[in-house]
Amino acid sequence: MKKPIIAANWKMNKTVSETEEFIKKLSAKDIPEHIEAVVCPPFIGLKDAVKLKQGTAIKVGAQNMHFEEHGAYTGEVSPVMLSDLQVDYVILGHSERRQLFGETDEVINKKVHAAFKYGLYPILCVGETLEQMEAGDTEVLIQKQLELGLAWLSANQVADMVIAYEPVWAIGTGKSSNPELANQTIKQIRKYIQDIYDTSTAKSVRIQYGGSVKPENIKDYLKQSDIDGALVGGASLQVESFYKLLV
Repeated sequence: MKKPIIAANWKMNKTVSETEEFIKKLSAKDIPEHIEAVVCPPFIGLKDAVKLKQGTAIKVGAQNMHFEEHGAYTGEVSPVMLSDLQVDYVILGHSERRQLFGETDEVINKKVHAAFKYGLYPILCVGETLEQMEAGDTEVLIQKQLELGLAWLSANQVADMVIAYEPVWAIGTGKSSNPELANQTIKQIRKYIQDIYDTSTAKSVRIQYGGSVKPENIKDYLKQSDIDGALVGGASLQVESFYKLLV
């Protein structure tokens, strides 16, 4: 049985000392065995987060990375660096990276391959804007994001990764997709993976929902047939709030 995965995407929040305090407080709590808890701090907090989570059930993820191993890429972090830190996951293709920093599906695909090469598990984000949803383009758009984002990956790699469906209009807005509607879109994602790969791969890959998830609505999403967890922003910044998502 797949273990649901709840990942905290802190974005550009928390200093190193704040990260340390959060991990220490979370480590002192009993994290349920049936849930995988992942914390994704900014780059500066990764080393301390990895160190402090040792001996606990907490996993640590990065929020982004470059696809090259090294080179003249000022301000970037490579998969080699994340692997050396013993980071578990890396978020790739988040809508903010696509919209604010111009990342394309082709670039994101290179990052996914680089993540697997260095033992990192990708959390690949896909999702539509409000305009695209209202135009009825959600299915076509997400299929394209998946087609290009998963290009040249093996079935085993896809089965091991995480896909996060995040409707752009629901991120940080307080608006969340109806659980049934989110589940319907995630079912379409799983069907597309089944068509490209096989039934086993489609059943194995964990697909999260993200977009204004909070303790008050998390259970409504997790009880859906095809939703395997959540990628959480604002509600993950406080220990008590994040912990409520896990229990």
